[in-house]
Amino acid sequence: MFRAALAATMIAASYAAVGQEQSAPPPKDTIFARKILMGAIDMNMDEIETMLQPGGKVEAAEATEHAETISTMLMSFPHLFPASTNQWRPDDKDRDPATDTSASPDLWRNFGDFYQRAQAASKLAFDASRAKHGNEFKALIGQLRAACNGCHAAYLKAE
Repeated sequence: MFRAALAATMIAASYAAVGQEQSAPPPKDTIFARKILMGAIDMNMDEIETMLQPGGKVEAAEATEHAETISTMLMSFPHLFPASTNQWRPDDKDRDPATDTSASPDLWRNFGDFYQRAQAASKLAFDASRAKHGNEFKALIGQLRAACNGCHAAYLKAE
């Protein structure tokens, strides 16, 4: 009985050690995770921008929730760009849209700028979530869209 318990403990410890040896997830998993996060940010922006369209109906609580969610996601976003995910290859014709990067190598050369842009966009979204008036909310969301577009222009690689 003691030997069986000792063996079970040793096997469990070996699995824990294997898990601890890995210092980071595989790059393709990280790229996939950031694409999922960007998709969720985009979905929340679409919900807000649909509300703000002429004839759209702004539901204040829902709009606030979407903006706050975007803010939180943008705070996390730059942390999903470790150097190991700098894998852009312009001649790669068989790119997997889920796990191959669309990020320009410029992002890693200018990571401080990228990080600052994400944090500034996060603050715009947060400020929008705390806006007291509809016009203030709309203006902040317009600034957020411009910030997102500017970052994409600088760091998203066109096909």
